[in-house]
Amino acid sequence: TRGTINVRWNKLNFTIPDPHSPVRVIGMIPDQLTTKQLHERLPVVDGFLTSCVDKDIVKLAVVERHFGTGRIGLGFVKGLGLKRGAIASSVAHDHHNIIVAGVDDESMATAVQTIVNHQGGMVAVEGSTVLEALPLPIAGLMSDQPIEAVRDNLDRLSAAARDLGTPGDPFMALSFLALPVIPSLKLTDLGLVDVDRFEIVGLY
Repeated sequence: TRGTINVRWNKLNFTIPDPHSPVRVIGMIPDQLTTKQLHERLPVVDGFLTSCVDKDIVKLAVVERHFGTGRIGLGFVKGLGLKRGAIASSVAHDHHNIIVAGVDDESMATAVQTIVNHQGGMVAVEGSTVLEALPLPIAGLMSDQPIEAVRDNLDRLSAAARDLGTPGDPFMALSFLALPVIPSLKLTDLGLVDVDRFEIVGLY
């Protein structure tokens, strides 16, 4: 149950080319696991789509981590509250791949790298700086530390995530953004899933 985090680094690319059209965005609903399917126009820098903090829309990615296939699903989420940096977790129901949300690609890459280094866990980062991390080295889901240590670590992690702008429990919300059986739009390593139609759909 250890050594389960396997990422093919040469496939890790968070850039999304500008489609010159609106894109599908996962719209979070406060205090709900269900989401809305939105269509938004996003800022473009050097031909690539970027997060739009003013609209509370940030980039979202799911990185396959069990077999090192290199698969990565890319999208955007509205309503997470993130203003800076990135948060990520290897707890992502039910496939438990690495899910990461971030304002910029550097922060997202740092978050994924930290989870790989810890062989699982949750993390809050800003740029190349790791603010807090909770290692979960057993299957990428569980800790080998006493519950008191885990609780204290999780409190620090949650505080760091709140400093980045996220309210409530962002890691719980993040984990369910990858669960493709609850309507309406979710993200997996295979891409966006329209749960109402029960099929994979394109970002554009």
